[in-house]
Amino acid sequence: MKKLALVSSLLLMSVLFLAGCTDEPSPEERFAAYTKLWNKQDFTKMYEYLSPETKKEISADEFAKRYEKIYKGIEVDRLKVDYKQPKEEKKHKDGEKVNLAYTVDLSTMAGAVSSEHQATLVKEGEGDEENWYIKWNESYIFPQLKAGEKISVQTYPAVRGEIVDRNERGLAMNGTVSEVGIVPEKMTSETETVKKVAGMLNMSTDELNGKLKQSWVKPGYFVPIKKMSSDNTAALEKLLAIPGVSVNNTEARIYPYKEATAHLIGYVGEASAEDLEKLQGKGYTASDVIGKRGLEEVLEGRLKGKPGGKIYIKTEAGEEKVIAEKPAEEGETITLTIDAELQKDIFEQYKNEVGSATALEPKTGETLALVSSPSFDPNKYILGITKEEQKALEEDSRKPLLNRFSSTFAPGSTIKALTAAIALKNGVDPNEAISIQGKTWAKSTWKDHSITRVSDPGVAIDMEKALIYSDNIYFAQKALGLGKEKFTSGLKAFGFDEPLNYDYPIKASSIGKIDSEGRLADAGYGQAQVQMSTLHLAMTYSAFLNEGNIVKPTLLTGDKKEKEIWKKNAITAEQANTITKMLTQVVEHPKGSGHGINDLGIKFAAKTGTAEIKASKNSDGTENGWFVAMDTENPELLMAWMVEDVKGRGGSHVVIDHMKPVLKKYLK
Repeated sequence: MKKLALVSSLLLMSVLFLAGCTDEPSPEERFAAYTKLWNKQDFTKMYEYLSPETKKEISADEFAKRYEKIYKGIEVDRLKVDYKQPKEEKKHKDGEKVNLAYTVDLSTMAGAVSSEHQATLVKEGEGDEENWYIKWNESYIFPQLKAGEKISVQTYPAVRGEIVDRNERGLAMNGTVSEVGIVPEKMTSETETVKKVAGMLNMSTDELNGKLKQSWVKPGYFVPIKKMSSDNTAALEKLLAIPGVSVNNTEARIYPYKEATAHLIGYVGEASAEDLEKLQGKGYTASDVIGKRGLEEVLEGRLKGKPGGKIYIKTEAGEEKVIAEKPAEEGETITLTIDAELQKDIFEQYKNEVGSATALEPKTGETLALVSSPSFDPNKYILGITKEEQKALEEDSRKPLLNRFSSTFAPGSTIKALTAAIALKNGVDPNEAISIQGKTWAKSTWKDHSITRVSDPGVAIDMEKALIYSDNIYFAQKALGLGKEKFTSGLKAFGFDEPLNYDYPIKASSIGKIDSEGRLADAGYGQAQVQMSTLHLAMTYSAFLNEGNIVKPTLLTGDKKEKEIWKKNAITAEQANTITKMLTQVVEHPKGSGHGINDLGIKFAAKTGTAEIKASKNSDGTENGWFVAMDTENPELLMAWMVEDVKGRGGSHVVIDHMKPVLKKYLK
């Protein structure tokens, strides 16, 4: 009996199990599976859940493409279809039709779109084929959408933020330029018009014909050829006299200070495929312009702004049903600490010399100028630089595309003020004089190395005289006396081998490899492998006016204008004052290397420098000239300039001659 009861129980359980396996899914289960596919945007599989009646109205291909086209057009980057399936199966009054509530949340180009819906499921089929299917229509996409209606999109581009100087002078502005174009049907002679226009716009006839033969061009259309500055009225008038030529005004980025600020500000251009890949997920499209170099690139995120848009349905009656709308947000207007007129004056004083310059407000650290010479006109990239113009820039031996103020160079004798400061910090007596005979000196243990100075003053040299006469031998001996560890740690206290925490990428100054006594001696007077930027050099000299503290340089203005310290106590206040007094003698002493600015009648501290640039020890290289100058009684301006290739032209005095008019204009 027990065996029979057990068998009966097992049979009953098997029947129940098989009955459960063949039960049809509930409408809730079916719709939960459908929404899961929807969240994955698997529209092809979603179609399988539609009712037979719905499938008569729309094909699988049409269904999938409808969703894909709409979601792509409104730029959906987040989709959440939310259906809360009940834990327990409900009993429905109508066994053939069920309504289930769900919500759809989208993130689109016009902002967030959220909508509530009712899905209708119907029971279709017979026997084993019976199941629940979705009775779909266009309102499942958007509640406002009806059959036959289309979703339209209107974009609101963001206005790019502008860049201005400390006095609100424009450095990168949104302005208007003239766009020269041709209306094909108005040309009396196509060959003649193309030839004349190409010549006046510095283009090839092939390039111009290529624009006229674009697939979209029709006889009555205006075909844009090239942009020109609206100030070029004479050329525009000549172009307008040619049959078929027309000129429209169009918005464009303008750089009023042209070459003077090109390396600092940069320029914008159309986003390339590479740019779009790098900026993926940040809302950029192929029609956007982005910063290509300089602050336009560095500050791209703040300047770009946020585009807006509108998603709407236009009915047959011509009415608009707005689904979502978001206004564009303008980019930020960014104010720099730069004085644009000072920047321009420095650039113009370079007079096509090759080099770089930095100007700081020494007490606050505000950057007043960052100059690289030679340069280029960034407006040409906006108006459409030709291949020939670009090639000329790239092949120019003076390298006008190279940003020199962000690069580093051997500082020459300008480092001697730092060597002197490090010596004081390590207990060297500045009044202790050394006697050196002649212009050349070498340690007895050196075989093929020696130190040469410019001249033999014929007197014993203490620290002040060494700075006045810029004596290489004195500072070489001081570096050797300090030893590698103390000397390099002293340089690191001034910020060498450390990235600059700055609003523009500047290469860090470096000590290089000091693996011999000869290199240590050379480093003491700015040779060997020591490298500095003009910005960092100016920063280190700020310590002499700030009680031994190096100010943190700023480039962007903010709510606070209080000075920040980058390096506290690089040297003591007493040591800083001692060096400053010595540097004033570089200017005031008749034999001082910076005496050329003494007649301005301003209390200056300054230091010259000449750095040899050689490919090898025995090669005949060139020289770079340096000059650092700062007013000391009421410090307003600290400048560090470097000019390349001054050998045989007066060395560092070339730099003094170029800097002097700027010092006179801004401090006199």
